[in-house]
Amino acid sequence: MNDPELEAELAAHTHDHSHRDVSGGWLRAATFGAMDGLVTTIALIAGVGGGGAGRDLIVLTGLAGVVAGAFSMALGEFASVGTQNDAVDAEAAVERRELALHPRAEQHELAERFRGMGLSAPTAAAVAREVHADPEVALRMHVSQELGVSLDDQPSPWVAAVSSFAAFVVGGMVPLLTFLFGLGSLPLGLAVGGAGLLVAGTLTSRFTSRSWWSAALRQLAFGAVAAGATYLVGMLIGVGAG
Repeated sequence: MNDPELEAELAAHTHDHSHRDVSGGWLRAATFGAMDGLVTTIALIAGVGGGGAGRDLIVLTGLAGVVAGAFSMALGEFASVGTQNDAVDAEAAVERRELALHPRAEQHELAERFRGMGLSAPTAAAVAREVHADPEVALRMHVSQELGVSLDDQPSPWVAAVSSFAAFVVGGMVPLLTFLFGLGSLPLGLAVGGAGLLVAGTLTSRFTSRSWWSAALRQLAFGAVAAGATYLVGMLIGVGAG
């Protein structure tokens, strides 16, 4: 390469053009786990607190909810991500069979997709022909174009499970902090949980184009709706009912 301007632009591009890792399966699972842990525990303590429960029962209910919810989240994430990966593998097997049985038709289909992306007919045909020169490259390209997924970037069920478990525990423990330190004030516990929702919402905004205050207030609103509903149920039923 003998183009100094291009070399300088490439160097600047390499420095500026970077992305966060959002394809490994951890981000969605961790975000869901943390938010679910916060909202679930806030709602639980609001419900039993609204029913007149004391500090000990609130702690017991909250801790039981954290443990049960964390395992439920982890197992659910493991099963759902594993099932999704199995489904992609099954569809890839179908595509591999079609490539073996009807290679020319599949190549024509790929060329038509390239034309739909804006390439000229000769260029689309040439690219499709080159892609089909390697069966594995052809398989990955067809799966990417037809299913919208990458065989090389499938999320890990273990990463999703561990991320959701850990995030749920961390999120779920926040509303219980004041009670674990010996304080029995329900409004204070709910306020700490609300602060946790604001912080969690702010952190998620770093991975999106949403403003931090919008993301924070949205999460706080979700928690407030859940807490209000369970508090009302607690008041109507009461812990001593039945």
